[in-house]
Parts: sequence; C-alpha cells; structure tokens
Amino acid sequence: MPDRSRTSRRLPVFLQACLNGGRTKLEHSHIPVTASELAADAQAVRLAGANALHVHPRNLSGEESLAPDDVARTLDAIRKAVPGMPVGIGTGAWIAPGGRSRQAHIRNWHVLPDYASVNLGEEDAPEVMNILHEKGVGIEAGLLDLDDAERFADLSMTRGVQRILVEMPMDDGLEAIDLCRRIIAMLRDEAVAGDLLVHGEGRSVWPMLEFAADEGLAARAGFEDSVLLADGSPASSNAEIIENAMRILTRVF
Repeated sequence: MPDRSRTSRRLPVFLQACLNGGRTKLEHSHIPVTASELAADAQAVRLAGANALHVHPRNLSGEESLAPDDVARTLDAIRKAVPGMPVGIGTGAWIAPGGRSRQAHIRNWHVLPDYASVNLGEEDAPEVMNILHEKGVGIEAGLLDLDDAERFADLSMTRGVQRILVEMPMDDGLEAIDLCRRIIAMLRDEAVAGDLLVHGEGRSVWPMLEFAADEGLAARAGFEDSVLLADGSPASSNAEIIENAMRILTRVF
C-alpha cells in the first residue's frame, strides 16, 4: 500500500457504473430492467460521478438479450438521457440463444455500443472479439483468473481491446486483491499492454475499490456487482453505490 504520509495528490478517476447485469427485481426492487429505467439510472449515476456505463439489455419480457432491436432500444434510450457518455454491454455466453448461436445477434447489431465485454473463459471469446472488432466496437477483455489471463496473453488478436477487466468473482476481499495482484503481475511479465479496470463481486466490491484507489486503477461498481454498501446495508440505488465508490476513489492522500 502507498505511504499516505507523503505528498498529497488526487488520482485520476475512471469509474464505470454496472447498472443491472442479470439481476431481477426479486433481488432489489430498483434493479433497472427496461430501457427507460436504465436511461434514468444512467442520468443518476452520471450525476453521482460515473464516467462510463456497462449494461445488460433486456427484451420486452425483461430477459437478458443481445437481439439487435433490444440492444438498439436500450442504447437509444440511454444515449438520449446521457449524450456523450460511453456505454458498453455484456456479451455473456449464457444470454439466449446462448453459446455461438448468439454471435448472429452480435453480427446483426445496427445500433452499436461504444464497447462490449467478452469473457476470456468462454470458448468462443476469440470469435466474439473478432466480430466486435470488425464492427468497430471497442472490446473489454474480461479476466476472472490466471487461466483467462494466460489465454488473453496468448491471443494473437488483441487489436480493438479498449480495456482489460480484472474481475474478481469471490466474496473474500483479501483473496480477491491477492488474485488481482497476481493477474496484473502476470500480464506485466508477458508485456501485455492495455488499460486495466478492476472490480469485485459481492462482499469483495468495496475492498477492490480500495485497492483500485491505492493503485490508481480504473474501477467498476453498481447493482450488477452488489446490491449492498460497504457496511453490508442494502443500497437504495445505483447512484448511492456510485456516490460511495467515488468517495473512495477521489480521496486525497
């Protein structure tokens, strides 16, 4: 950890708000699902300090979707609400119709996100990355463990990668930080260049935000990763999570 007794400085902050993921209103009544709800939350988190967005579009039944019309409806609503704010979407292999079948949806997008995240642990990750690059969509390469990091380092196709997401899926904050450090060290050893964004899930969200602040790294927070605040109490909204995350990331030391 840095010596905070030294010269005070303010680190540049990049905080991405992950608004919904695959969560439903059964998990929290304020999970944004519809395009209009996502647009309203986008406005709120921008006011709270978020620099960018990550969302999971839904169909009219509320299910995660990569179908071109569902993606277009979501992106159009968000961009009308927060013009100029970068917005990305997830491309997880679990999203219907699932696996390689979802690639047809991605190829047919007619309204494009600024970037899309790709999980390196998924079998067709290189194919999805190629499709995104061909469409001119920025890529966020998602690494959940050392195997993902090694696969990414071995890929010949790294063009179009806008950010490398080091995503810690475990609850334990110390475990998450330790693994995150090892992944970052491996990437550096392999001379893998790219902007890093780190985040946790569940109870590791807040320790990982502290880690990001200490290391001067981009970070992520929002209902997709946790519906709880650092003290374990339920967050009232995505905006409250972002406000609390910004207090950590913008501290002076």
